[in-house]
Amino acid sequence: MANDDISRSPRLNRARGGLWRFLSFERLITGPVIHLVYWAGLAVIIIFAFAVVGATVGVAWREGGWAFLLAVPALIGGALVIAVAGLLWRAFCEFYVALFRISDDLSALRRAAEAPPRGP
Repeated sequence: MANDDISRSPRLNRARGGLWRFLSFERLITGPVIHLVYWAGLAVIIIFAFAVVGATVGVAWREGGWAFLLAVPALIGGALVIAVAGLLWRAFCEFYVALFRISDDLSALRRAAEAPPRGP
């Protein structure tokens, strides 16, 4: 058996454990990391949303009079910008998750192609 055949042996890979899968790049860890990055980015977007509301209400409260009427369009515009930022952030992270899922699917197809054929 060639050295390449030994390294791809499923029984040997199971015996080496999960650490071998990470060290040999058979299992990619970036997918779960992207999920954490997504939630952290979403938290930042939510903090900016609170900042927009706070700034709009604060300016309207400080200025008084017509400032309340001017605060409404600023509040609506800020909400739209935050919503678009949330959607763009989601699309950005989904793109990377899709790339890594394609990689996982290709790995599964490769393992299925290399597996010995089963009898009838």
